[in-house]
Amino acid sequence: MSRGGDLALMILGFLNREPMHGYELKSRIAALSGHLRQVSDGALYPAIARLEADGLVERHEEQGAAAAPRQVLTITGKGRAELMRRLREPKDAEITDQTRFFALLTFLSALPSREDQVRVLRRRLEFLEQPSSFFYEDGRPVRAEEVADPFRRGMLLIARATGKAEIEWLRRTIEELSLPQ
Repeated sequence: MSRGGDLALMILGFLNREPMHGYELKSRIAALSGHLRQVSDGALYPAIARLEADGLVERHEEQGAAAAPRQVLTITGKGRAELMRRLREPKDAEITDQTRFFALLTFLSALPSREDQVRVLRRRLEFLEQPSSFFYEDGRPVRAEEVADPFRRGMLLIARATGKAEIEWLRRTIEELSLPQ
């Protein structure tokens, strides 16, 4: 999925919570992922324009605090339906890439169906339970204990600890969401 798709998900997700102007939206997106993937005006405003052209977002003018009018963005019914579709049916990259998964996770509570939420979490869990590594030897994932380089070993140990914590959280959350209400 392109960066534009990630950006569209975040725009729709934040606007689903409340209407806001572009600067506020940019600030929220930066707080969520800006330290990893900066969002520029040159990416944000064309993405908003595409969503608006597709009928997913509307803009209207409101009086600003300093008497200067500002453009406020709201999600449309069509935009809300598109957000729900994206949350229910995330692309593989949104499951396998941690940053993209965290963006998806940010808005997953908007899905009204716990079964749909669990289905997404199970996909992530299945992905994490597959053997993997940053390094491979003869097609086999290399384990931290097999690496002499302390920096590469560090990468593997940190990834293992992070993965273990995420797997534990996923299992616990899936179990909680699967209980009768």
